[in-house]
Amino acid sequence: QVQLVESGGGLVQAGGSLRLSCAASGITFSFNAMGWYRQALGKQRELVAAISSGGRTKYVDSVKGRFTISRDNAENTVYLQMNSLKPEDTAVYYCNADGSLRTYASGPVYYPGNYWGQGTQVTVSS
Repeated sequence: QVQLVESGGGLVQAGGSLRLSCAASGITFSFNAMGWYRQALGKQRELVAAISSGGRTKYVDSVKGRFTISRDNAENTVYLQMNSLKPEDTAVYYCNADGSLRTYASGPVYYPGNYWGQGTQVTVSS
C-alpha cells in the first residue's frame, strides 16, 4: 500500500521560510518522479514543483527563485524548501508520487501519478 505523508506546514509571516517533507512508502521511491501541488481556497490544484528520479526539476513561474525541490532517495523523502513566502502562497500543499517528468523543446512537463498525500496547510500572513 502506497503512503505519502506530508509534514512541515504551518503559519509564517510574509518573507519567512518553511520546509515541507513528504515521506513515501510502498513504492520504489528512487524510480519515481515526484511532485508538489497546492490548492488555495476556491482555486484549482496547481503544480508547484516536480523532480525526476535523476534530479531534473520543474517549477511554476510564480515560485522560481524562491522554492527548491529536492529528494533523498535513502530516506524515501522529497522536500520543498520555501523561502521569501508571500500571502499568495497560502494553500494546502500536496505531495504526488509515481509521476513522470518529460522534457520537450518547450520545457519540462510533469504528468502526475496516481498517489497523493493528505496535504499540509501553509498559511502566510501579511
